Amino acid sequence: MREPINLRIAAGEHVAIVGPNGGGKSLLVDTITGRYPLLMNEVVYDFSPSESKMVCDNIRYITFRDSYGDSDATYYYQQRWNTHDIDDTPVVRDLLPECRNEELRKTLYDLFGVEAMLDKHIILLSSGELRKFQLTKTLLGGPRVLIMDNPFIGLDAKTRDLLQALLRKLTALTNLQVILVLSKTDDIPDFITHVIPVENRHCGGKITLQEYLERRPEVPSHILSEEKRQRILNLPYSGSLYHTEHIVDLNKVSIRYGERTILKDLDWNVRCGEKWALGGDNGSGKSTLLSLVCADNPQSYACDITLFGKKRGSGESIWEIKKHIGYVSPEMHRAYLKNLPAIDIVASGLHDSIGLYRKMKEDDRAVCGWWMDIFGIAGLKERNFLQLSSGEQRMVLLARAFVKDPELLILDEPLHGLDMLNRRLVKDIIETFCERKDKTMIMVTHYKEELPSNITHSLYLKRN
Repeated sequence: MREPINLRIAAGEHVAIVGPNGGGKSLLVDTITGRYPLLMNEVVYDFSPSESKMVCDNIRYITFRDSYGDSDATYYYQQRWNTHDIDDTPVVRDLLPECRNEELRKTLYDLFGVEAMLDKHIILLSSGELRKFQLTKTLLGGPRVLIMDNPFIGLDAKTRDLLQALLRKLTALTNLQVILVLSKTDDIPDFITHVIPVENRHCGGKITLQEYLERRPEVPSHILSEEKRQRILNLPYSGSLYHTEHIVDLNKVSIRYGERTILKDLDWNVRCGEKWALGGDNGSGKSTLLSLVCADNPQSYACDITLFGKKRGSGESIWEIKKHIGYVSPEMHRAYLKNLPAIDIVASGLHDSIGLYRKMKEDDRAVCGWWMDIFGIAGLKERNFLQLSSGEQRMVLLARAFVKDPELLILDEPLHGLDMLNRRLVKDIIETFCERKDKTMIMVTHYKEELPSNITHSLYLKRN
């Protein structure tokens, strides 16, 4: 932090820490949890009436960085869909702790549909299911203080409402205190009593929720400047486009993992220029469907799939497909564990690699810098990716998805972890990009307000 932190959270207070991406929210949480040794005063804790005085016994912090527990270090992109790796990963049942409070256990299992996940390998959980698992595991431990980083992202609307209701109930009936770290600040739960604004690595004074709501600035209807908008619209078109009427054709496609059917006899046709909203509850198969389109799922070669007019398995390589697709997803974000400069991460989108394995040409550097400027992150070019905040990382990965001016744009929950201004900016960029000739898009989100205004079609998947 740029200045000393003066902060007291009293018994019975439930706090939201808010601020822009890269503003210092996670740094404040790391200070509260004692991760960093302080030069002068230490953090003072009073966990009464808890019997233990240890921080590790009383504070639980869920970061929701889409980690798979102990498998983080070996996780690789596409692993979720490779069945030969599944046996080496634990099932949900083995990772959940015992709980003496049977009522709490039943409540959590019912809320998050845990019974249906108990025998599922952890690697097969969707992003939303993973969050439900993490929440269940943490709350079963009965913490005194629960800190959650953007807990509602990735959850379908019904589960978000149920989670808010559960936290409201727990804070009313127990000694649990909740601290939420929020980038999306337009739906702060009503059980929150106070807000701590953090910006520019400065911890502001704690204020009541009502005070914050009265002061909160309006988000402009548009963030992208007219100059940048015209730059996107005037981009020259590549000479190597497919120029096909049919972009995606799926004929009676089914996907199974063990005894579970994810997709069954799905027919889907996406034509050139269409903009699709892909919806469905957590675990309904949205990301699996997109993995088929992107040729990341090995089962795709056993399915009747045609992309850009070319039937899957007719001789095209995965790279021939990918060079026409721009893609961002929770799985991709999870796979980026290399500490490369941000501009190298953007450049990896030119060659569809996870990380950059070739020297960047000057022309490529100029294109990457151009798109980073469009996304307002030109100042991050030489910053190492893993030193960026989660929201800044997401902006870098978004620039990566656009950098080759793709014919098909696939955005799987693209606004995860973005603050309100960046959310509006990215939505502006998506809408502008989709105004260009023959641009096709598929977008997944659990927030209807995130969808661009030029959506033309929708597909809603239901769990089998």
